[in-house]
Amino acid sequence: MPEVFVSHAPISAEVSRRVARGRLRKLATRLYTRDPDTDAAVLVRRNLWDIVAGYFPGALLADRTALELEPARDGSVCLVTQRGADIALPGIVLRPRRGAPPTAEDRPFLAGLFLSSPARAYLDNLRASRTRRGRLPRTLHRRDIEAHLERMFAAAGETAGNRLRQDARRVAPAIDRMAQLAELDAIVGALAGTREARLSAPTARARAAGQPYDPARLTLLGELHAELLRTPCPSRPPQRRDGIGTATLAFFEAYFSNYIEGTEFTPEEAEAIVFAGRIPDRLPADAHDVLGVWRIVSDAAEMRRLPATAAELIEVLRERHAGMFERRPDGAPGQFKTAPNRVGAIEFVQPDAVVGTLERGFDLYETLDAPFHRAAFIHFLISEVHPFADGNGRIARIMMNAELVDGDQERIVIPTVYRDNYIAGQRALTAGHGAVPMLRMLDFAWDWTASVPWRDVETTKATLRACRAFDTADDANPRETRLTMPPRPAGSSGAHIP
Repeated sequence: MPEVFVSHAPISAEVSRRVARGRLRKLATRLYTRDPDTDAAVLVRRNLWDIVAGYFPGALLADRTALELEPARDGSVCLVTQRGADIALPGIVLRPRRGAPPTAEDRPFLAGLFLSSPARAYLDNLRASRTRRGRLPRTLHRRDIEAHLERMFAAAGETAGNRLRQDARRVAPAIDRMAQLAELDAIVGALAGTREARLSAPTARARAAGQPYDPARLTLLGELHAELLRTPCPSRPPQRRDGIGTATLAFFEAYFSNYIEGTEFTPEEAEAIVFAGRIPDRLPADAHDVLGVWRIVSDAAEMRRLPATAAELIEVLRERHAGMFERRPDGAPGQFKTAPNRVGAIEFVQPDAVVGTLERGFDLYETLDAPFHRAAFIHFLISEVHPFADGNGRIARIMMNAELVDGDQERIVIPTVYRDNYIAGQRALTAGHGAVPMLRMLDFAWDWTASVPWRDVETTKATLRACRAFDTADDANPRETRLTMPPRPAGSSGAHIP
C-alpha cells in the first residue's frame, strides 16, 4: 500500500484488519498511513494530490487553488466536483463545489486531477465569495488578482494579456462567467494602457500609469534599508597620499573591477593600457573597458557627483555607462536593457520595470545619511536591477565608491581573490538570507582597502601580492585566509560592523 491512501470498498476489510494489527494508522475519515511516526500534517502535505484524487477522482483544481497551486494559508484546497462535501484533514481542508466539469481548455494535472485553464481560473476568482466558518474565501481578493495579472504582464508582456482575454471570451459562456469576463477585460485593458479601470494593487496601478516596478526587489531593498538603519558603521577616512598614490588606487580599482567581470589582463598589461595608452591587439574591446572605468574613477570631480533626485540617478547612470563604453558601441552605451538578463538562476528586473524600480529604490536611498550606508544601498540597488545589458557590476561599484569619495571616506576595492566572497555576500540577500553577510563582506573589503598603503604602482603591486590580492580561485588554498591584511596604518581603529 502507498505511504498514505484513501480507503475504498474493495479494500476496506483488509484495511480494518491491518489497523487492528497496528500495521496501519488512521489519519482522518477513510485516510490511512503505513508510517507509524511521522506527523500527520506532514504526511498529508507530502501526499496531497494523491489524497485529493483518492477522495475526489478526476476533480478540477479551481478558484484560488488554481492560481496559487498550493493550499491557502488556512489549508484550503478548492475543487470543482460533481458530488461531495468538505473534508477536514490534518492541516488541510478539501473544499469541493458544484460547477462545470473540466473542459478541453483545462489541463491534466497530477494523479488524474485537472487544473483550471488560466482563463477559467481568473474568471472564477473574479466571482465574489465570502468567509464561512472561519475559512478564507474560496476566491482571491480583486487586489490579489490584479497583482497576479501584473506579474503575468511583467513576465510575458502585453501579448500574454491579449491571449488571456481571447481565451476568456471563449471559456466564459461555457462556465457562466459573462459578468466576470467584462471585469477581466477591464483589468487587462488597464494594465495594457488601452482603457481606464479602477485598480487597487500598487503594482497594477504603477503599470497602468506606465511606471511598472519589481515588488520583489523592493522587498529586498526594504530589508537592506532596515538593516542599515540599525547597523552602526565605522568611519574610514582616506589616508593622506600624493597624486601618484591617488592615481595608483584608481588604477587598481579599475583593474580589479574589470577582472571580476572577466577582463583578465595582467597588472602589467593593464598598466600599459592606462598609463601608456597601448591597446593590445589581443582583446582591444576589453582594453577599452579598463580605460573606460579608469577615466571615471580617476576623475576627482566625477567621483563626487551624487544624484539628488530619482531623475538625476537615472541621468548619472546613463552618463557613466556611456562614458565607460564610449569605445564599445556593442555595449549599447548609456542605454537601458531591452531584453531580460540573468546570471545563473537569478533573473534581474524586467526591462520595462527598470526605471520604476530605480525610482522607488531612490526613495529609500535618500533617507540614508552615513556614506557607507548609502554606498552599500546604491551598490545593491544597481546590482539587483541590472539596468544595462552589460557593465552592471562595474557601474554598481563606481556608484558605491562615489558615495564614499563624496563622504570623505576611503573607497572599497574588491580584489580578484575576494571575488567569490563578494558574489556570495550579495547573493545571500537576493536568496533571502538577510543583509548582514553582504554588509560584513563589504566592510572587510573596505577595511582592507583602507589598510593598503597606496603608493606608486610597483610598490603597491608588491604589497598586493603579499596580500594574495591577485590570486584566482584556482590559485588560493581554501584552507587558508584568502585575502590577508597588510600591516594596519597608524591611527586605524580596526573597528568592524558587528
